[in-house]
Amino acid sequence: MRYRAMRGCIVLMGAFLLTSVAVDKARGGQKLWAPPLLSRIIAEGLTHNKEIRSMESQIAALKEEISFAGSLSDPHVGFGLMNIPTDTLRFDQEPMTQKQLVISQKVPWFGKLSLKSQRVALKAARQEAVLSAKKLALEKQIATAYYQLGFVRSSQKINERLFALVSQLLKVAETRYATGRGLQKDVLQAQVELSKLIDEKIMLSKKHRTMEDMINAMLNRDSFAAIAPPEGLPHMNLILDLKDLEDRAMKQHPWLHAKQADIDQAAIDVELARKDYFPDMNFKVAYGQRDTSRKGPNWVDFISASVMVNVPLWHKTRQDRKLAAKGENHEAALDSYGNLAARLPHRIDSLAFEIQSLQESYRLFKDALIIQAAQLAQASLSAYEVGRLEFNTMINAQMRLLRMELMADMYLFNSYKKRAELEALIGGPLPEQIEGNPSLPGSLGRREAGVSGNLAMTMDENRTLDDSASVTHGENDR
Repeated sequence: MRYRAMRGCIVLMGAFLLTSVAVDKARGGQKLWAPPLLSRIIAEGLTHNKEIRSMESQIAALKEEISFAGSLSDPHVGFGLMNIPTDTLRFDQEPMTQKQLVISQKVPWFGKLSLKSQRVALKAARQEAVLSAKKLALEKQIATAYYQLGFVRSSQKINERLFALVSQLLKVAETRYATGRGLQKDVLQAQVELSKLIDEKIMLSKKHRTMEDMINAMLNRDSFAAIAPPEGLPHMNLILDLKDLEDRAMKQHPWLHAKQADIDQAAIDVELARKDYFPDMNFKVAYGQRDTSRKGPNWVDFISASVMVNVPLWHKTRQDRKLAAKGENHEAALDSYGNLAARLPHRIDSLAFEIQSLQESYRLFKDALIIQAAQLAQASLSAYEVGRLEFNTMINAQMRLLRMELMADMYLFNSYKKRAELEALIGGPLPEQIEGNPSLPGSLGRREAGVSGNLAMTMDENRTLDDSASVTHGENDR
C-alpha cells in the first residue's frame, strides 16, 4: 500500500525537478555569488567544460526516450503457406490449403507502459540534478582557486614590502656599524632576513603560476592565459540564520533531488514488479486465402483470431524474488536520502560557524591588532634610533606589522572560500547584511562563547609571528 500511495506523487516530483532545472537555466546557470571578474571566469568554465557538455547530451537523449518507453512495441506481420499436399504441391487440390497473412500485437498489462515512461522521465530528472551538482562543484572549485590566487598575490605584495623594509633597515644597520654605533650581528641578521625573503619570493612566484595553471585547466583553455587576481574585496558581513540555511539546503541541494529521484524510480520498479504477476497479452489475427476448387464449388477464405498470455507458473523463483529485490532497492534509496538529509544540517552549522569566526578574526585584526602593531613598530623604530632598543627587537616589530596585515588578508580570503563552499551546499547565494549590523537573533546564538575563544586564539597566533619562518609557510601550517 505504501508503494501505491507514492505513485500519485511520482509525476509531480519529476515535474518539480525538471522545473527547478529550467529556473536554473533562466538564471544563466550560476548559483554562487561572485565578483564580476570571477563571474566571467565561472561562466567560461561552465560553457567549455566537456564533462558538463557530455551530461547535457545524455539528458537530451533521455528526454527523447520518454515517449519511446511508454509506447507499444512494433506489430509483427507474417506470411505463411498452410496444408500444401506433398505429392502435387498444388493450391487447388485440398480444401485446407491456403496462403495465410498473420498480424500480431503484444500489449503489456494495464499501467505498465505508463510506469515505464515515468521511470525514464525520473531518470532524466535525476541526471538533471546530478548535472546541477556538477556545475555547483565546478563553480566552488573555480571560486576557491580564484580566492587562493588572491591570497598568494597579497603574500607577494607583503613580500615586496618586507623586502623594501629590510633593505632600508640593512642600510641603516650598515651605516651605524660603519660609524661605530651599531653591531655587526645587526647587519648579518638583516642580510639573513633578505635571503629568506628572496627564497620566499621564488616560492610565491611558483605557487602563483600553479594556481593560474589550475584555473586554466578547469576552464579547459587550450593554452596558458594569465588570471587577474581579486583586488579590493570588501569585508563580508553575512546573514547566517541556521534554520533558513537548513531549509534552503533541503529544498535546493541537488544531490537531495537526485536521491529523491532514486526513491521514486525504486518505487516505480516495485510497481512494475507487482504487475509482472499479471499477464501480458499477444493478440493475433490471421487471414487465409484459398484458391478455386478443381472439383466444383469455390472455397471461401478463412479468418482466425487468437490471444496468448503468459502464465506466472514459476512465480516463487521469478516474480517473488524480483519483487523482493526491488523492495530492498527502495529501502536502500530511502536510507541513502535519509543519511544525506541528516548530515546536511551539521555541515551547514560547521561552515556557518567557521565563516562567523573568520569575520570576527578579520575585524579583530583590522580594528585592533594591526593598529596596535603599527604603534609598536613606530615606537620600536624611535627607540632604536636613540639606542634604547636592540636591532633584533625593532626589525621583528616592523615585520610583525606586515605579517599581521597578511593574516587579515588570509582571514578575508578564507571567509570568501568558506562562503563559496556554504553556497554550494545550500544551492544558492547567501544574503548580505549592511556593514556594522549584528547577526540576526538566534542565528548563531548558541555559539556566543566562540567570540572570546576566537580572541584568545588570535592572540596566540600573534605571539607566534616572530617565530614564523616565512609568511606563506605559516599560512600553510594553519
